[in-house]
Amino acid sequence: MCNLIESIEMKSPLREKSYKYTELMSEDADPIEFEINGELDLHTFRPSEVGELVPDYIELCLEKGITRIRIIHGKGIGTLRETVHSLLKRDPRVARFQLADQTEGSWGATIAWLEGEP
Repeated sequence: MCNLIESIEMKSPLREKSYKYTELMSEDADPIEFEINGELDLHTFRPSEVGELVPDYIELCLEKGITRIRIIHGKGIGTLRETVHSLLKRDPRVARFQLADQTEGSWGATIAWLEGEP
């Protein structure tokens, strides 16, 4: 299991431009790199990583002044969606959230509005 907080701190110079995540399962694995732009696609991560990833992503978005995020969890059977919704319900930085409309992924994505400090 990866500690995403340590991964973020180790790569702190990159935080302004992108978020870098390295799988710990294999030392040969290439990092997954993406911009902090308010859209988080969970397809590239294992379900066990979501519990740390979503709160960390919220923090990074707030640091950049992003207060509306879209989390793409996919449609599937809904397990990942339920996990994401549970995390959002517990996070005091989340003002509200709802499933995306048809133009943003429908029930395969969730939109969250953030408030407060990181």
